[in-house]
Amino acid sequence: MIALIQRVSAAQVSVEGGVVGQIASGLLVLLGVEKNDDEATARKLAEKVVNYRVFSDELGKMNLNVQQAVGELLVVSQFTLAADTQKGMRPSFSKGASPELARELYHLFSNYCQELGVKTENGQFAAEMQVTLTNDGPVTFWLQC
Repeated sequence: MIALIQRVSAAQVSVEGGVVGQIASGLLVLLGVEKNDDEATARKLAEKVVNYRVFSDELGKMNLNVQQAVGELLVVSQFTLAADTQKGMRPSFSKGASPELARELYHLFSNYCQELGVKTENGQFAAEMQVTLTNDGPVTFWLQC
């Protein structure tokens, strides 16, 4: 399971012109699910995302996690993160999870984040989405479990 996290001062997801999820300060999480991922993987990655220290403390050092910074999460499914780009000029998606497994683990991941105490908004799984964000920093990290 892959999470591309971006520290944002604002982010939102729209589907067919309507906003389906939005946050103020926090993390935009683009989430890719691979075929060997399971519930334990989703829980482990949720804990890592929620506890990852990418927000500045009073000394300007990245020392605070999203909860400590009183931030929120916007989780967006992104199957292209599981692409294999090593060969050729076209990505292969053979490592990606089936839509059924990906949907289940996407929702479990979001639920775990909420259980860990972080307000969590979502995009719409398998929809054509428009994501708008203001990257703060910019600060972007690739996390994988």
